[in-house]
Amino acid sequence: MCNAWRLKILALIIITYSSSRVTCYELRVTIFRYVIMKINFSGDVKPFMTRTILSFALFFLLLSPPGAWGTDILGPEVRVANNEIAVSTGLSLDDKNLNDLKNGISKEITFYIDLFRVWKAWPDEFIAGKKIVKTLKSDPIKKEHIATSLDGSTLIEKRFKSFDSMLIWALNIKDLKLAHVKELQQADYFVRVTVESRLRKLPPVIGYLLFFVPEKDFKVMKDSPALPVGSEK
Repeated sequence: MCNAWRLKILALIIITYSSSRVTCYELRVTIFRYVIMKINFSGDVKPFMTRTILSFALFFLLLSPPGAWGTDILGPEVRVANNEIAVSTGLSLDDKNLNDLKNGISKEITFYIDLFRVWKAWPDEFIAGKKIVKTLKSDPIKKEHIATSLDGSTLIEKRFKSFDSMLIWALNIKDLKLAHVKELQQADYFVRVTVESRLRKLPPVIGYLLFFVPEKDFKVMKDSPALPVGSEK
């Protein structure tokens, strides 16, 4: 098969998976870079074909920027309870990610919940943080839904009868303790929540044809309003 036909196939893959929202943004970036590489090292590709392929690839690359389609962080809500800073937050998935889960694609979703001190003349100072890793998996044939939560060394696994109940448990965090107020200097603080998702299992066809695709699905970030806390030292 000549290089020109290989480029046609790559362009077709870009159009198919990008327009149908089957794959993630990083997949389109990887394919686009691969197309560029093939064009640079292919001597028998006509200029017109090169321009056509690049135009289609760039169009579908820019069509869906990272974090698109409605995936969003809920909150974060920050309050002081029993002299401790407590954070409640969650994640709302878009239709594409929900369909991925329903179709049997398991996901690993990592929450980074960090406390920062606000400085006017200096960069905001990192104070404390926690990392919580959630995994979600649904079996559309067995109608089985399994989720795990890893907080430090504590691993919890649960099985659910319904898809929605799994989402509620796995994608919501309630009153997570970050720091004790008496250990903080009096100042304004805020909480930054960063959520990353990775595909733990790619669809067989995509995994076979595009084994070089990175598994990062999306990354979103959101800050809470500033909260004055702390004590005089």
